Amino acid sequence: MFFLTPRYVKHGTQFARDARKLLAYKRDLVSTETIGEVEGEIIALEAAVKSRDKAAVEVQANKLDKVCGKLTKPQTDAGWRENVEVFLVAIIIALAVRTYFIQPFTIPTGSMQPTLNGIIGTPITEPLPNILVRTFHGIVFGRTYVDLVAKADEMIVEIREYKSLLPFVDRTPIFKNVGFFSRTELITDKGNRYVVKETSDPLKKDLLGGPRMFRAGESIARGYFDTGDHVFVDKFSYHFRHPSRADVFVFNTAGLPTPEAQRNPGSPSQFYIKRLVGLPGDSLRIAPPQIFVNGELPREAPLQRVGSGTPENPNNGYRGYANGFSSFTYPIMRTPGSEYQVPPKSYFALGDNSFHSSDSRDWGAVPEQNLMGRGVFVYWPFDSHWGRIK
Repeated sequence: MFFLTPRYVKHGTQFARDARKLLAYKRDLVSTETIGEVEGEIIALEAAVKSRDKAAVEVQANKLDKVCGKLTKPQTDAGWRENVEVFLVAIIIALAVRTYFIQPFTIPTGSMQPTLNGIIGTPITEPLPNILVRTFHGIVFGRTYVDLVAKADEMIVEIREYKSLLPFVDRTPIFKNVGFFSRTELITDKGNRYVVKETSDPLKKDLLGGPRMFRAGESIARGYFDTGDHVFVDKFSYHFRHPSRADVFVFNTAGLPTPEAQRNPGSPSQFYIKRLVGLPGDSLRIAPPQIFVNGELPREAPLQRVGSGTPENPNNGYRGYANGFSSFTYPIMRTPGSEYQVPPKSYFALGDNSFHSSDSRDWGAVPEQNLMGRGVFVYWPFDSHWGRIK
């Protein structure tokens, strides 16, 4: 009976079978001499097994093991191969997580302030801190400093934005305007060029001010930029439940007449992050500073928080909801008496910074197919916003 067969017989039999399979797999890759040598040792092992000679089985198994090594030559650079395999597996896992579960997202503008910060510039008059302090601020707060001093009596005549491929250089000469890192170039009437490692909007809005003449040695711009909040977006839960009112959600702008789409028709869609205020079928009305949902004040705490202040008397930075501006594309809720009903399978998005937000008041409701996910956590910088998004 099989279960009474000695272990060395079972192992010898299995080893001979495995060797024959390996030989069949490698037969076209090795020489005729090697094939004959391996076949001879397989036959010898099978004979030893048949004779039930334990010592002979062990000897022939060792001989077969050695000749089988000729069929499996050691690979060169095995360490590199293994590291590359681990690296590729890590990339595949990261892409899968990013595609189906969690994706990082950077807040580019101030439309969600004070809930989420975009890039903020702060002017200063005192000298910049030392390199150690600046490095610490960069790691913890994502802060970058700028100190531009006029080289001559001159005026800025052109401001243009471009991309750099490397983080520590102003411009990548070989790949002009190709890269991941934003730069803003200031050109004066004297031909001097100044570069700021940031986008142009916060530079112009927060540090430069209006056009004027600078004297030689005078400060053109001195201060720092705090990076926009970096958040994790949950792309998983909306597959199993409908979005909820007051969610902070991310969506793409495909098919929406956003300002970017109108300036550059045919350009790729972007990702926006806003507060979900209206569900399909909701009737909305804004009577500053409050928003009314289906004729009533909202019960959701985030919407109450946004509507708790006014421009004259903000509540922790919240200034209430504003009606749509005349410059907006659509005539949506431009007066306190006008109402808007959210279409089926669509969602109404508003920025918490209602007075400085291009949102559904400007380009309409967001179609359901545009939804990407829900903002759940600020993972950097490590300031007061770090943690769960409220």
